[in-house]
Amino acid sequence: MTQNKKINAKYESNGIVISPAVPAKGETARVVYNGLLAQSGADKVYVHVGFGEDWKRSTDYRMNRSGDGYGFEVQIPVAIANTMNLCFKDNANNWDNNSGENYSYNVL
Repeated sequence: MTQNKKINAKYESNGIVISPAVPAKGETARVVYNGLLAQSGADKVYVHVGFGEDWKRSTDYRMNRSGDGYGFEVQIPVAIANTMNLCFKDNANNWDNNSGENYSYNVL
């Protein structure tokens, strides 16, 4: 599990933190975003979330601004692959997708 925590922490320098560090299927994960869009003064930030290599159950969520950045909570589906994928956009349709690589997190 320590290895998973290290993998899931690799995007902290991009301003993205998830908790718990390695969410489990059926659990609610919180994502806080202070990345490029937030630092550029975006009024609204949305997150595009999908699961597994095929981005199953892809959904867009409007993130809520708080003292620690833009945040949202998502329940990890039980019957989905072992990754949660994220990318972010603002209301002007500017994207933060990790230079096309997106942000992928391990799920237990």
